[in-house]
Amino acid sequence: MNMFYILDILGTISFAISGVLIAMNKRMDIFGVLIIAFVTSVGGGTLRDVLIGNTPVAWMKDMTFAYVIISSTVLAIIFKNKIDYLRKSLFLFDTIGIGLYTVVGIEKGLNAELHPLICIALGTMSACFGGVIRDILCNEIPVIFRKEIYATACILGGFVYFLLKFTAIDSDLVFIISGSVVIISRSLAVKFKISLPSLYRD
Repeated sequence: MNMFYILDILGTISFAISGVLIAMNKRMDIFGVLIIAFVTSVGGGTLRDVLIGNTPVAWMKDMTFAYVIISSTVLAIIFKNKIDYLRKSLFLFDTIGIGLYTVVGIEKGLNAELHPLICIALGTMSACFGGVIRDILCNEIPVIFRKEIYATACILGGFVYFLLKFTAIDSDLVFIISGSVVIISRSLAVKFKISLPSLYRD
């Protein structure tokens, strides 16, 4: 099991839990919670695989992803009372998810021999699209369309990824550093209320 596959699984777990948290916050039934967990986990990856012509998409070919999503959903529901500060937990797992999926998406793009800029776009879509579907289904304005630093953090992590590619750093370490840049930059932006300027004027 290589680092790339591990990151893909960890991203799936993080997004599944973030989906469960927001679904429970909306008081959905068990079926609704599972659906939201599922689309949050595989939505971005499905778009990515369709765009690069990798079909059937990854989660259809490897049942590990379905088992991971179901297991994560069940465990999150069982231990829901142990997860303190629901909003903070949602932010944490969502942020970890975008960090991991950004790197996974970029690597998929490289495997398809795409241009680095397209790889970064692919990584950003992989990281963000599942959350977009989740928020729409839960009647929320998607985070990516708000002023919060979200997709921008993914793009930053993508550029760091390619900068490190030109060094002698081990590829596994490149994955970890790039994903961490996404996670840390988004966390700092939220903590210090850093956001992109709005085009709206009073």
